[in-house]
Amino acid sequence: MSAAGAGGEVGGGPRTAPGLVVRGALAVRTGPGAVEGEPGGDVVVGADGRVVGVGPAPGSAAGGLAGGVEELDATGCVVTPGLVNAHHHLLQTAFRTLPGTRGVPMREWLGLMAAAYARARVDAELVGLAARAGLAEALLSGVTTVADHHLTWPAGLSTAETVDLARAAAGAADELGARLVLVRGSAGDDAEAAASSADAIAAALVGDAPGGVRADGRVQVAVGPAGVHSDGEQTFRLLGEVAARRGLRRRTQANEQVDVVAALERYGRRPLDLLDEWGWLAPDVTVAHLCDVTDDEIARLAASGASATHAPGCDVPMGWGVAPVARLLAAGITVGLGTSGGGSNDAGHLLADARLAMQVSALVGRQLTARELLDAAGAGSADGLGRPELGRLEPGSAGDLCVWDVSGVADAGVADPVAGLLWAAPGRRPRHVVVGGRVVVRDGRLVTADERDVARGLSRRLAGVAA
Repeated sequence: MSAAGAGGEVGGGPRTAPGLVVRGALAVRTGPGAVEGEPGGDVVVGADGRVVGVGPAPGSAAGGLAGGVEELDATGCVVTPGLVNAHHHLLQTAFRTLPGTRGVPMREWLGLMAAAYARARVDAELVGLAARAGLAEALLSGVTTVADHHLTWPAGLSTAETVDLARAAAGAADELGARLVLVRGSAGDDAEAAASSADAIAAALVGDAPGGVRADGRVQVAVGPAGVHSDGEQTFRLLGEVAARRGLRRRTQANEQVDVVAALERYGRRPLDLLDEWGWLAPDVTVAHLCDVTDDEIARLAASGASATHAPGCDVPMGWGVAPVARLLAAGITVGLGTSGGGSNDAGHLLADARLAMQVSALVGRQLTARELLDAAGAGSADGLGRPELGRLEPGSAGDLCVWDVSGVADAGVADPVAGLLWAAPGRRPRHVVVGGRVVVRDGRLVTADERDVARGLSRRLAGVAA
């Protein structure tokens, strides 16, 4: 169990229950290494927000929990760990389907997005509203933890103002009851200013907590330049120093379309060559995208202990490539799953992207299975964040779970209900979602907010922004 653990109060979140039992599941997917067939039964979560037991009989353990026990009916349902979106850009929730941004070269796309940010005037209010909408969408699609690689820090902001932006995103997570990993990114920012901001954000949001994870496990801080296409060696080294001093995870993007071209043009080398030289291939680093990697580069990644994040919902429709996930896994690399942002992937539905990853995998290697992608969207993503208590359902893990109803017509005739989560109706909503033992989605609705109010809040902020 990570030092971060689970449990603790969520500011503005749902009331703490003394214990929770999810009863009568058709199947329970506990995580990697689960017994084939996934026997059903109950999942018991204690008052501390951690799993007590899973399987055909652990509901009897509820008798040992203090006080009353809340129950969720999982009849006709599959239970999985809460999904972990390892790579998102929550601000882009406010910038979906912008004219001219579909299916264009990445260099052109970056310019269009930058212009949209400038028109909208990115401030703490917009960051909070976009995060609120993106996190609400995440919970309503079974994602309990989101890693927000925040790359847009308007020029001229003071360090204190950057902290305000980070607080706005963390506040949205606390309100809704989601877990957030705030990645203080950089996209061409002044290196010293970015490092000072990252240090201040970590101090404000998590203090000296081990691993950069707040004591209740709900907020984590990491650092991450956008990639060698936008940030130079000094930015990588200074943010790396902040990470080393504070024990933060490091995250970046590499070997996308524009990344490889820019690295060759500016340095005469490929992105992973530069990351290696700059000290950014290591066990605390996760690299997103990796659409264009050679066998030698895969071997180098594996030897470094770095992990990877696959983002097919961004890369495939934009024509930016497909990461060779089967080859990465075969080399022993931990692979997580992310949606990337709304500017390139207009949805934050990780289960749907797991299905896409499964479907396109045979284009670049062997066919991946539904269970491999479910595990990538859970334990794989969590491990890349340094959070082994997430993405699993086993005694001692965090009580983050999703209850998926598979009794409807979309699942009729499905022989394997666990695989059917991806093969059939991947855009489904979970019946219930639990984070740290607290119900945050019940019967398909947010417990902590009205989703229409969330959507209206962002729409009002964007009203009048020139197209």
